[in-house]
Amino acid sequence: MITTSKNSTQSSESSIAHWQPATWQDYLNYRDNPELQTVSYRLFFNINQLLITDMGGEGINHSSFNNLLTIILGLWLIQLPQQKYKLLGGCLLEKPKIRAASPDLVLYLGEGFPVWQEGESRYIDLNQWRVPDLVGEIFDTTLATDLDEKKQLYADLKISEYWVISVRAKQVLMFILQENGRYLESDISQALTGLKVELLNQTLDQLDQGETGQATRWFNQQIQNIPQNTSEEIS
Repeated sequence: MITTSKNSTQSSESSIAHWQPATWQDYLNYRDNPELQTVSYRLFFNINQLLITDMGGEGINHSSFNNLLTIILGLWLIQLPQQKYKLLGGCLLEKPKIRAASPDLVLYLGEGFPVWQEGESRYIDLNQWRVPDLVGEIFDTTLATDLDEKKQLYADLKISEYWVISVRAKQVLMFILQENGRYLESDISQALTGLKVELLNQTLDQLDQGETGQATRWFNQQIQNIPQNTSEEIS
C-alpha cells in the first residue's frame, strides 16, 4: 500500500515514475494532499494501479505544444458555428473506485458536457457525466506509458478517440475506439470530422520557427476553405 505521510510524500514525489499497486483510497490521499496540489503532478488510476507523473520534468516544450493544440482545436471548431463544445485541460476524469485520469486535452462535443455548480468538486465524475469525445496526451519523456497503460485506461473508460502527441517527433498519433474495445490507429479524426493527422503534423512542424503564432496562423490559413456546417474533408 502507498503511504502519504509527510515524510513519505517527499520520497514519493521523486521516486514514483511507473504504475504501482495501490488502492482507490491511496489515489484519493494523493489527489487531496494539499502539498501535492501546489506542484505539477498528474494522477492516473486503473483497477488498483496508480501512476503519478511529474510534469515539471517534461520541459517548456510540453507547455508550448499543449497551448498550440488547444488553439488548433478552437480554430477548427470555430469554423462550425452550430457545433456546441467544451474544451478542458488539467482536469481529472473519475470513474469512482475504478479508474481516474488527467489527460492534457479533454474535448466534449454536443450536449451533455460537465457543468459545475458552486461548491462542487473540480473533478469530472463519470458516473454523473458522460465520457468526453476526445482526450489527448502530450509527451516528451512518457511515450511508453502513453502508448500502453494510458491507452488501455482510456479504452477502458470507453473514450472514443485518443490522441498521443510527440514533442520530440512533432507528430500526432490518432486512435479510434473499435467495437471490440480496442483502439485502432487512424489518419483522420472521427470526433473532428475531416481533420487529418497530416495537417496536424504539418502544423507542428511550423514550431521549428520557435513561435506559436506562426504555427497557429499557418493552420488557420489552411482551414479557411472548409465549408461550414458540413462534414466534408480537407482536400
